[in-house]
Amino acid sequence: MTILAIDLGTTNSACAIWRDGDAIYIPNKLGDLLTPSVVGIDARGEVLVGRAAKERLITNPADTVAVFKRLMGTSHKVVIANRTFNAVELSSLVIKSLKEDAEAFLGCPVEQAVISVPAYFNDNQRFATKKAGELAGLRVDRLINEPTAAAMAYGLHEKKEGVFVVVDLGGGTLDVTVLEFFEGVMQVHASAGDNFLGGEDFVDAMVDAALKLAGCDRSGLSPTELHQLHIKMETAKRRISGAAQEITFTGAGQSHSISVDSDWFVRVVTPLLVRLQRPIGNALRDAGISPSEIDEVVLVGGATKMAAVRSAVAKLFRRLPACTIDPDFAVVKGGAVQAGLATKDAALEDLVLTDVCPFTLGINSLDGDKGEYLEVFSPIIERNATVPVSRVKRFYTVADNQTEIKISVYQGEHRQPSKNVFLGSMDIAVPNNRAMEESVDVRFSYDMNGILDVDVTVVSSGRKYNKVIKNSPASLSEEEFKKSLARLQKLKFHPRESEKNRALLARGERLYEMSLGENRERIGQIISGFEAVLNRQNEVDIAKAQKEFEQRLEEYDLEEWL
Repeated sequence: MTILAIDLGTTNSACAIWRDGDAIYIPNKLGDLLTPSVVGIDARGEVLVGRAAKERLITNPADTVAVFKRLMGTSHKVVIANRTFNAVELSSLVIKSLKEDAEAFLGCPVEQAVISVPAYFNDNQRFATKKAGELAGLRVDRLINEPTAAAMAYGLHEKKEGVFVVVDLGGGTLDVTVLEFFEGVMQVHASAGDNFLGGEDFVDAMVDAALKLAGCDRSGLSPTELHQLHIKMETAKRRISGAAQEITFTGAGQSHSISVDSDWFVRVVTPLLVRLQRPIGNALRDAGISPSEIDEVVLVGGATKMAAVRSAVAKLFRRLPACTIDPDFAVVKGGAVQAGLATKDAALEDLVLTDVCPFTLGINSLDGDKGEYLEVFSPIIERNATVPVSRVKRFYTVADNQTEIKISVYQGEHRQPSKNVFLGSMDIAVPNNRAMEESVDVRFSYDMNGILDVDVTVVSSGRKYNKVIKNSPASLSEEEFKKSLARLQKLKFHPRESEKNRALLARGERLYEMSLGENRERIGQIISGFEAVLNRQNEVDIAKAQKEFEQRLEEYDLEEWL
């Protein structure tokens, strides 16, 4: 039995398996270990996923979409090439691509998966992720929190005991987890985070700062110009520790140029670095642990490669953080460990995992006296309770002759139910009686996958009600799921063997559109030459031309960013 571990990221995704006592990272059809979480549709109506789609973000922005993980658990729709998709469907296309890569690599079908999710994902987002895996043809046996997965990778790697803080800053989310290793047990004490803080926000801050210096704003740029500037800033961010970079861009009909260096970058992203502090403080307070009790701080997530982030975390904890595992692969490695545990791998028998519920779960209730009641949120399972967990709380009728109690389930921390995340509701019939004479016991049972089982018992009659919270108002119903599956199965996917060529051509088209004069003419000639080789359909010639074409594009790509 092979269980695939999937790190479904905001910016990039990856997959791995556990084999022979170690995690094996699976390359995609281009030989890369990271697949951009980007989906597009080309002129032929064929679906593009990964690098080929990412290259078209500039040239075909209306036919390409990225960063849709932030839409998980919402009802938001995205239009690509006049076709409408939701975040679940888009994510399923990325997962489907990873599944096909794994099957090609392993030479056998893959039917089961462990998928990582941000620890601060609420139930709606978790169920949306699970549905995405199912749409891709996988049975998702387990959702694992990303920082917990990273900690498993480090715990297995380092083989030491102590109290750790995992700071996971990816492309779109921040998670902070406090955990402890002892006697082969990994116990999570607390998690906190920010679902809208990640590497993409650092790039957006750079874009806004550049536009401000140029005296214009986003509305003054066309979609293509904005995408061009975004990619230039993304590249500048990766090179920010080096020499100053001159960035040129067009907007509002004019050409602009700004100088970007590490000092400028730190000034621009300081508000984001400050935002790191609150989740870290919340996690430590919930765990009841002071910074001095922390044995090690672990950094994971691609955005932690930024020196400014590492420096900010070091200052908060007054120690250098650990990053001995590549931050891009720590989560998927931990997911592979979890997959190995599920397959009873002998090398993992001594590792026991506990996790926590990241948000408080409760219901709406009325608080007050003599008929003057206010609707309030009544917690049943407090945040950071160790899971699996089951808790019960009793509630009473508030009016004479009341025959029904409507129980609405929420997730969050606000006293007003409406400001929390609504998960579902139940109508409970109770005997006709005086106020406070009838009561119900509401039991919440929450498991490792974030599935909430609600049991309600009418105390006087013993009548029982049950509801498993699987579908949030924004997620797919079974009927919608079947419709999505049917629609996705009708989509056309281009052959795997042509992926490398499609990605290179898309890159060439991007460089052609971004260039002018002689450079544009030369790039056009290079593209035409490569297309001519492809048309001859000679595999030996194509393989040679691929290398030459990629080298020439690399030269022009470097010139463009310098």
